[in-house]
Amino acid sequence: MYSYTPAEKRQRNRLFRKGFHQALADCVDPQVNARIDRIDAVAAERGQRELHALHAVRDKDRQAVATAKATLRTAPWAERSAARQKVRDAEQQLKRSERAVNKAERE
Repeated sequence: MYSYTPAEKRQRNRLFRKGFHQALADCVDPQVNARIDRIDAVAAERGQRELHALHAVRDKDRQAVATAKATLRTAPWAERSAARQKVRDAEQQLKRSERAVNKAERE
């Protein structure tokens, strides 16, 4: 997964166009490719850190769902509706975090 900042996207696109024009002229400057590789390496590292953070959030949300379900099972009759609502909220948050992880892994 790559995570480019807006400035990195602009710079990478500019360098790509420059390298493309140089390739058409058959005189490619190796510094252009090296700069693109450096930008890609930084973006890949940032992407990995973000992916690990998303996994941590997903794991925390899974634990929250398990805790809410255990609370529901042990709740007195008068508090069951509030406990059910907490389970629903925790499951919705888990769905959001799982969608974010899946989207990040596809990219």
